[in-house]
Amino acid sequence: MTTFVTCLWLDGQAEEAAEFYCSVFPNSRVIAVDETPVDTPGPKAGEVLTVEFELDGRTFLALNGGPGVEYTDAISLEIRCSDQAEIDHYWDGLLAGGGREMQCGWLTRVIHGDL
Repeated sequence: MTTFVTCLWLDGQAEEAAEFYCSVFPNSRVIAVDETPVDTPGPKAGEVLTVEFELDGRTFLALNGGPGVEYTDAISLEIRCSDQAEIDHYWDGLLAGGGREMQCGWLTRVIHGDL
């Protein structure tokens, strides 16, 4: 069976990002933290390269790929909620400590060194 995993390219914040998202979504957990065996343009040997994590049963990968790729709004994650209380939970959680409200009920969360 084919499985798709969303990969989030970061510049040194893979662990922080995974822990943050796991704190917002129920039934979520960090699955694995892998270090790179050799120096890369991102992390150096022995530093975290990837963090595999699960958000309510869906697998994601956070990659410390280095500074080569800039953040873009070109991809979005949609959260389908059952009621206003659930919407408020995610809205407040994702805005906390760095999210930004946008038009039409959208928000953006850019992961930087200060998460």
